[in-house]
Amino acid sequence: MKHYFKKMRGNGLRNSPRKPLSEIIWSWLGSFAGIYAIWLLNSHLGIQEDANLFLIGSFGATAVLVYGAPMGELSQPRNLVGGHVISAIAGIVAYKLLPEHAALAAALGVSVAIAAMLLTDTLHPPGGATALIAVIGGKSIHDLGFMYVFSPVLAGVLIMLAVALIVNNLSSNTARHYPKHWF
Repeated sequence: MKHYFKKMRGNGLRNSPRKPLSEIIWSWLGSFAGIYAIWLLNSHLGIQEDANLFLIGSFGATAVLVYGAPMGELSQPRNLVGGHVISAIAGIVAYKLLPEHAALAAALGVSVAIAAMLLTDTLHPPGGATALIAVIGGKSIHDLGFMYVFSPVLAGVLIMLAVALIVNNLSSNTARHYPKHWF
């Protein structure tokens, strides 16, 4: 038991120093452009502001990964696209199986999404939120059914990927590029 609690203390070492200001600026620019591009597409199509069909909450966390940590394994295109798509499907299926039991559907959707992402080597943490949104997102999300996979999820992810490819490769710092690998 003592060993169990000892593991919770950590090793006391901070592994990474603060990023240089130039990297912070590139991360800011990418996240701003990515989220704004999704919002603009929605506006261009004449969709009401309160019914944004391309922007979901999990994209905020995706922005942190693909613009703030573009070299991370969980930020790569396979993880970005695959993780969100797989998770959207898991969340939709969970809701369709258990529409009267939101708590069970939420737990099932997120846990199946995690297992499926691990099985397919597409782990992308915001995918858990994408699955959860499919369950708790309300009538407008539920009415989309499997279209949720294509819009907002896939459409939004592809916009963020395009912006990541552009912005993350603008830096003169050769250590900052995207992607590290596609598959």
